[in-house]
Amino acid sequence: MAKHGKRKTFTEAVSAEETVNKTETRLDTETVTPTSRQPWSFSRIRSRLSLMRAASGHAISSASKRGRDWLNEHITTPGYVALFLALIGLAIGIPLGLPEWIFPGFLALFLLLIALLFLFGGNNYDVDMGLRDEHVVAGEPLTATVTVTNNSRRFTLPGILEIPIGDKIAQTEVPLLAGGAVNEQELAIPAHKRGLIDIGPIRSVRTDPLNLLHRDVQWTDKHTLYVHPKTAILPVTARGFMRDLEGTPSAQLVTDDISFHAIREYMPGDSPRNIHWKTTAKTGNLMVRQFEETRKSTVGVLLSLAEAEYLDEEEFEIAVSAAASLAVRFIRDHQEIDVLVSKEVPEEARQHFSAAHRLATHSPIACLNDFTIIDHGIDMMTLDDIARVCAHNVDMNLSNVFLVTGSRTSLRSLQITAEQFASDVAVTIVRVDVETRPNLRFISHIPMFTLGAVDDLRYLMSKAVQS
Repeated sequence: MAKHGKRKTFTEAVSAEETVNKTETRLDTETVTPTSRQPWSFSRIRSRLSLMRAASGHAISSASKRGRDWLNEHITTPGYVALFLALIGLAIGIPLGLPEWIFPGFLALFLLLIALLFLFGGNNYDVDMGLRDEHVVAGEPLTATVTVTNNSRRFTLPGILEIPIGDKIAQTEVPLLAGGAVNEQELAIPAHKRGLIDIGPIRSVRTDPLNLLHRDVQWTDKHTLYVHPKTAILPVTARGFMRDLEGTPSAQLVTDDISFHAIREYMPGDSPRNIHWKTTAKTGNLMVRQFEETRKSTVGVLLSLAEAEYLDEEEFEIAVSAAASLAVRFIRDHQEIDVLVSKEVPEEARQHFSAAHRLATHSPIACLNDFTIIDHGIDMMTLDDIARVCAHNVDMNLSNVFLVTGSRTSLRSLQITAEQFASDVAVTIVRVDVETRPNLRFISHIPMFTLGAVDDLRYLMSKAVQS
């Protein structure tokens, strides 16, 4: 029994030793396992470091960009000079111990810090601008009212308002305003030439006394001012341009209309209702009434924008004013009117393509707005091109045509242009020549007004009515 017990003990010992060996093997295995994962951990650390470097680089780049934008937005030219003196003075003076460099550097830095204080705080006022009219005639004075209202109960510091007017900037000062105070200022708008003028938006500028730093705040929207061409007040529609409810008589004779012309002998096909019985009784032969064909009077105003047809800018502006004067007169007389100007077409394409631009004619203001934005150019179609478009467009049904051009268009060319229209279309030439006295003459049977100024058109049309 004792021996048997010792064998058990030996067996248990062997079993325990095997267990210890397995445990050591497992521990060794577990010890080796982390060592095999070590390269993967280093790669993760490297990737995280790369991400951190990229994020920090992006943050630095973004901060640097915001800093540059802030400097460009708030610092002025004197401010850049002060900043340069501060950096150079301190960078050289402190390491070398030079008081003559340190003092200017600290002084410039101190001035910049003081200027920075002037930018703090909100704008406690409202700014509004009112235009008397959005349409003005070239050369007429125009003013805008700029109103500044302090909405707070405290005083507001003085400031500057910048008002863009076209390609220029006007400045006006805002004084020290008590709480609830209102300040109004009149601003003159230069409108010397025809065209569009963009006004605004108004910006308030807060700055320091030395103008080192500034802060802009935009207040109002942009306004567009139409500077109309100068026009002449023409007489009421002249003889030959009369209008009535049924139309204007033409030279074409017809058998039935409302404009009586003459009495003639009856011909087969005449309507029995047109027989004039009194004349028939006197003559003993059937006599019928004959009429002139009445047509709706449609007036065409054709303006050439070809630069080669004008001597200079002044001559072109007079032509625009003359065409606008005619158009406005006929619109106010409730005439049917078409206003056509040149369209830009390259010269090499004109043999295959012709076009004209039609301006608005539903109201005088709309028509003048369109006259405001037109301009001449080297690729614009000539007056002859526009006339060809109109002469071959039967839908326009023109009865009267005004051709407006400059002094460089020859008389022979004008005659050829006018003869493109049908014989029953009345053509009048308006030729601008600043070097010739105003006169009325005829080219063949075509009347021609020669203008030196837009006001000459009124005199010449009155003269044509009387003749």
